[in-house]
Amino acid sequence: MRALIDACAAPDFPARIVMVLSNRPDAPGLDVARAAGLRAEAIDHRPFGKDRAAHERAVDATLRAAGVKLVCLAGYMRLLTPFLTEAWAGRMLNIHPSLLPAFPGLHTHERALEAGVKLHGCTVHLVTEVMDDGPILGQAAVPVHAGDTPDHLAARVLEQEHRLYPAALRRLLRPEPSSPVDDGGSLLVV
Repeated sequence: MRALIDACAAPDFPARIVMVLSNRPDAPGLDVARAAGLRAEAIDHRPFGKDRAAHERAVDATLRAAGVKLVCLAGYMRLLTPFLTEAWAGRMLNIHPSLLPAFPGLHTHERALEAGVKLHGCTVHLVTEVMDDGPILGQAAVPVHAGDTPDHLAARVLEQEHRLYPAALRRLLRPEPSSPVDDGGSLLVV
């Protein structure tokens, strides 16, 4: 989120942050957003119990009332229902710490090390009903070193996430004529 805040502060960036919204009132990102002068709110999911769709209706209403045009998920760790994924189809992005389609879900760094892959990384993709399965907008890869721990690998991937997310958002909003958004994404090896 911080990388998107920094990118959107640049006058030539094609997006502005309307608000930061969390399902956790104690999310540290809300304080980061407020410190940057941004509107920051929480819609706690807990009062909704198991009614995920009701929580998402409240989220959707808040986003629409704020004039949000595009949603960028960053650290949002809840599976979304078809209600929200359909309401924001083609207008909701997520960043995932693996080179999708490899290692969807949780514990990606541990799983990559266990699998013995030589490259790991991150992916920005459009959100669909299926977890970590939407069209890929961009990827960044990092080499896996002998002796890597999940924490070491995660730190290198996080550096690339901070570079990739703003770049993929920019590309989505202002695609180059020679490289359309739907070309399957790009792979940046660093």
